Amino acid sequence: AIMFLISSMAETARAPFDLTEAESELVAGYQTEYSSMAFALFWLGEYANVLLMCALNAILFWGGYLPPVDWAPLYAVPGIIWFFVKILLMFFVFAWVKATVPRYRYDQLMRLGWKVFLPISLFWVFLVSGYLMFTGHFA
Repeated sequence: AIMFLISSMAETARAPFDLTEAESELVAGYQTEYSSMAFALFWLGEYANVLLMCALNAILFWGGYLPPVDWAPLYAVPGIIWFFVKILLMFFVFAWVKATVPRYRYDQLMRLGWKVFLPISLFWVFLVSGYLMFTGHFA
């Protein structure tokens, strides 16, 4: 879940992975070419992508529409409310990281992706597939 969260921040180009904005610190990088409605639509697309990643994180790792604890009174709250609460919590985490973590350089981002995340994810793919093969759960 943490690796997916970090990767989704890098994919959405949010801080600390907003390297394209860091090219010219004074004027926000490539955004100087946009004005008025084009600028608004650009940011609408950016935040729609962030909300999509928050929703994917809530679905894949936090139970989607289910309550956080299996306790009978929590099931009185509709599932869509739980889903939106989890999305808002993930959106808060995105904003929190943006406010507290310093920006990465290009070489640091490439090292994180290629030398850390890729070997860890390949290891997990082999580990889980091997477990499924040896326990007979792989059909």
